[in-house]
Amino acid sequence: MLTSTAGVAPRVRPAYRNFRVEVARVERLSPTFTSITFTGDDLADFGTAGLDQRVKIVLPLESDGFASFPDGEQWYPMWRELPGERRNPFRTYTVRAVRPDAREVDVVFAGHGDGGPASAWASRARPGDEIVIIGPDEFGPARATGIDWRPGEVDTLLLAGDETAVPAICAILESLPADASGAAFLEVPTAGDRLEVRAPAGIRVTWLARGADHDAVSAAHGELLAPAVRDWVVRHLADLGVSRAGGDAAAAALAEAERADLPDTALWDVPEGQSLDGACYAWLAGEASVITGLRRFLVREAGLDRRQVAFMGYWRRGRAELE
Repeated sequence: MLTSTAGVAPRVRPAYRNFRVEVARVERLSPTFTSITFTGDDLADFGTAGLDQRVKIVLPLESDGFASFPDGEQWYPMWRELPGERRNPFRTYTVRAVRPDAREVDVVFAGHGDGGPASAWASRARPGDEIVIIGPDEFGPARATGIDWRPGEVDTLLLAGDETAVPAICAILESLPADASGAAFLEVPTAGDRLEVRAPAGIRVTWLARGADHDAVSAAHGELLAPAVRDWVVRHLADLGVSRAGGDAAAAALAEAERADLPDTALWDVPEGQSLDGACYAWLAGEASVITGLRRFLVREAGLDRRQVAFMGYWRRGRAELE
């Protein structure tokens, strides 16, 4: 007997969902960066919007792998209800590349040397290791959820971040139109961490190394990034009304952010929809106090509207990512 489906709403595919995959390849790109290619039949439906697409990398429990990890759209509240010993740890990363025809996804991991679960897992990952990626469904109506790069019609682009933002910045640069102009500043631990990236001719890409190698990292996070961004803004964006953007003002703003009692939540503020049209759009990501200081400089000293600045505190010095 046939059952009528008239009047029954079609099932809407989720924006994000679980993809159970395994490691296909591991490539050491530099002293800090490791690229891991994941594969799985389900990745044929993985979202391909690119840019700074965020995903969750769920790590296996030593006791039972992923036996306790909930599936479905409501995975997070179900995960929260589990006893602590049955909660799989997870961390947020940016997709570097998606190849649905090959059923592959690339994620670049930055080794922090802090014993964090994701960094430790990536350092010993081998082909065949199983993992869960919570990412966008290509056929879901909200597949662009998790993308914060949303410039309007602007003349100049500014991207800045530390090693945790390098994969996102590289993916964004390679997606820009050929006539894009502006600058990208990437602060990394060592001189050997400069990666190959294809950027439009009008985008100046500057790598800032805090040290020559892992045993000789001398500068603190943001110590190179903040003045580099400040100097570029002063020289190239004077028409935005920069009047007090000298070293003392910018240094004071950065120091204020570093002293602030920041909340135990991600510091995240991006324009709703596209940013304001205008002279410039800035995208900042990395350590929370450094990025907050840069954002304050751009808004308070350089005169950018807050709706022209997207900033993301990917991590906070001395604190693990909150789950």
